[in-house]
Amino acid sequence: MTKGPSPAQRLLGDLAPKMVELTDEVLFGDVWRRAGLSPRDRSLITVSVLAATYRPEQLNSHLRLAMQNGVTKDELVEALTHVAFYAGWPSGMGALTQLKAIVEETQ
Repeated sequence: MTKGPSPAQRLLGDLAPKMVELTDEVLFGDVWRRAGLSPRDRSLITVSVLAATYRPEQLNSHLRLAMQNGVTKDELVEALTHVAFYAGWPSGMGALTQLKAIVEETQ
């Protein structure tokens, strides 16, 4: 059974096949699978960085992935509240607003 196209393939496959290849094979195929950190920890770090640098387009999918990787809603709330003090209130509030919408959607 073949799995369908990756999220990167669905998003950019026809426009930027090399970017898709790098995303699928290097980022998610190598970096995310390194033994030094668990996928859960990588998700928590990634969500924090994306929130801190105000990258809402990428944050949405990584909040979802974080929950799939075992990060709880309460842990995400705590991390994003912490981020707000170091990266700026708008970044924290924006990320928490996205998380709220995702949580409401999945309930």
